[in-house]
Amino acid sequence: MTFAFSTLGCPGASLDHVLELAKSNEISGLELRAADEEFTNTGLTPAQRRELRSRIEDAGLEILAVSSYVKLCAVEDQPLEAHLELAADLGARGVRVFPGDDGEGTADAPSAGEIRALDRVTSAPTDSQILLETHDSHSAGRKMAALLTRLDTDVPGHNAKVIWDSAHTWSHGESPAESFALLKPWLEFVQIKESDSKQQYRPVAIGTGDFPIRDLLTTLDGTDYPLSLEWELKWHPHLPPLEEALPATQSWISPVAQ
Repeated sequence: MTFAFSTLGCPGASLDHVLELAKSNEISGLELRAADEEFTNTGLTPAQRRELRSRIEDAGLEILAVSSYVKLCAVEDQPLEAHLELAADLGARGVRVFPGDDGEGTADAPSAGEIRALDRVTSAPTDSQILLETHDSHSAGRKMAALLTRLDTDVPGHNAKVIWDSAHTWSHGESPAESFALLKPWLEFVQIKESDSKQQYRPVAIGTGDFPIRDLLTTLDGTDYPLSLEWELKWHPHLPPLEEALPATQSWISPVAQ
């Protein structure tokens, strides 16, 4: 099973530090947070992009996603194309985007935001995939599956896939088996994190919450979807550092994974 992590867990860290973390924890994939203050951003020159890609590839790592903050359904203009170009230049699987819909659609009538999403997917470059995370307006697997089903119908041959944030779908009342069945046709990889339902699903240290990790790994048994630790230290500074979270996560998943 491929194990990866997001650089959201080490905000502001250098590439050297990220590569050392990956090497010391037997990591094989990365989600690269894209932001002006990070080493991954859309302002990189062609030479900087080539160097970044080369160093990550030389370390034996795959970039699962360039993690943008594009909202596919939003009214405002979104820098989707710039992030897709960056992902293509870095050899990433695609660009992580959020749905960010502020309206409610129905099975028969999409929301205005969903219509905007359809238009953006239709006109987007296809060199890299658009990776919709189960987040915000579409945190539930059933809502994300409905959006992707609509894309399948209205934009045949589209390049959108799903990043399954398994904690988000669980916080919306779905078991891992239910969410997997809904999202499987479009699933690219799976994000994991520990959270506590008794604290309104707040992210917590590995092993101190009640996220159903055993149910998730049983559901994924026999598949080869990468697992990526989305350690939200940037937004939740109470969490332990990634240096502690990575080995703790390896132990958390090992008894079932083996």
